[in-house]
Amino acid sequence: MKANLPYNHIVTVKNGKHYVIFDYKDENNKRKRKWVTTGLPENCAKKALKAKVEEIVAAFHEAYYSEKINTIPETDTAAETPKIILGNNKVYEFTEYLTYWLEITKPSISYNTYIGYTHNLNKVRQYFDEKYPHIKLSEVKALHLQQFYNWMYESGLSGNTVRHHHVVLHKAFKYAIKIDILDANPTEKTELPKIKKFEASFYSKEELDKLFEVFKGDRLELVVHIAAYYGLRRSEVLGLNWDSIDFENKTLTIRRKVTSQNLKGTGETIRIDSELKTASSVRTFPLIPHIDKMLRDKKYQEEYYSNLIGDSFDKTYDGFVCRDNMGKLITPAYVTTHFKLMVDSNGLKHLRFHDLRHSCASLLVASGVPMKAVQEWLGHATYNITADYYSHLDFRSKMASADTISKLLDGNSQNGGIENNNSDSDSNAENKTA
Repeated sequence: MKANLPYNHIVTVKNGKHYVIFDYKDENNKRKRKWVTTGLPENCAKKALKAKVEEIVAAFHEAYYSEKINTIPETDTAAETPKIILGNNKVYEFTEYLTYWLEITKPSISYNTYIGYTHNLNKVRQYFDEKYPHIKLSEVKALHLQQFYNWMYESGLSGNTVRHHHVVLHKAFKYAIKIDILDANPTEKTELPKIKKFEASFYSKEELDKLFEVFKGDRLELVVHIAAYYGLRRSEVLGLNWDSIDFENKTLTIRRKVTSQNLKGTGETIRIDSELKTASSVRTFPLIPHIDKMLRDKKYQEEYYSNLIGDSFDKTYDGFVCRDNMGKLITPAYVTTHFKLMVDSNGLKHLRFHDLRHSCASLLVASGVPMKAVQEWLGHATYNITADYYSHLDFRSKMASADTISKLLDGNSQNGGIENNNSDSDSNAENKTA
């Protein structure tokens, strides 16, 4: 939003279409809101959306200063206007406002973040609808939120989970202040439980060898090997496409991800994104010979079954590496459940699929790979994330530090002792002469 302009605008999605929403004050200094449709669907090209939004903003800007705002067409139907309309005189119910804020913020966050926010706010709504039904946004105090945080923690949820809910609520209240319907943020007066430091679980080299043996010939064999060798996230492994593999130049590039959402009554819904978690998640690796061979075998196998089965071979996800012999995409839910089944049924140490990422990192750190290089390999956004997770495993650097301090202090001690012994000898000699 442009803070130096007499109006603000955001882009949001309503009923499957993109809209530009303008907040401004009329000639009587009363706050108003105007929804302008872009006419573009939710899954439109970003370039097209950007161009259309710029066109609408430019038209609004001109109309605002020529006092012809009402000439700009608004939404397609009145039914598309949300229940909450911005205005200083509006009385807002707390849980109603949270629903509104979530839709407002949706275009500015990733899909997975939006799903996470939705899950967190559902728990907030359930609690407040039961404990404080119809409480107004302006009536929510730090005490109410503190009771909610305490209730979650006492229910067995971790301090980290409580903090995740706090972060979402803080943002929601912050936006309410921004649009002048609140004066203070009550979340800033709450106390949060202590965060328990995360300790990653991982397999040793010997345990990984056993795991590879268990998955030999299994549908997840390639998935497990790629995850362990490269430390990739589940979504990154499943997002691998043959255009990500360069057999000639021996590289493997991470450029998309496959995630899913389990909706009640509809099953697992697959989502493919070319936008990764962070900019650092987009990275290119050398193609490890062992993985190179497995990928070539997989490509040959895919071509063989495609020719053998013909039209029955599923081409819905053509181009993706991690598919079964019928061409069906291996889904995130299948990876999680089948991996757990194989680990438990074969008597291996309990480990989540994501912990293969930690196993890769632990082996790199233990082998003396610099932490900065491990960060780049894993695609962490910052060095601190990597250091927080794995610094306790960096035993080689501790040994080097111990060796250095030992040489410094022991050396000084020995030199001091030699000098003292020489002094004593000289003194004894003088005494004998005397």
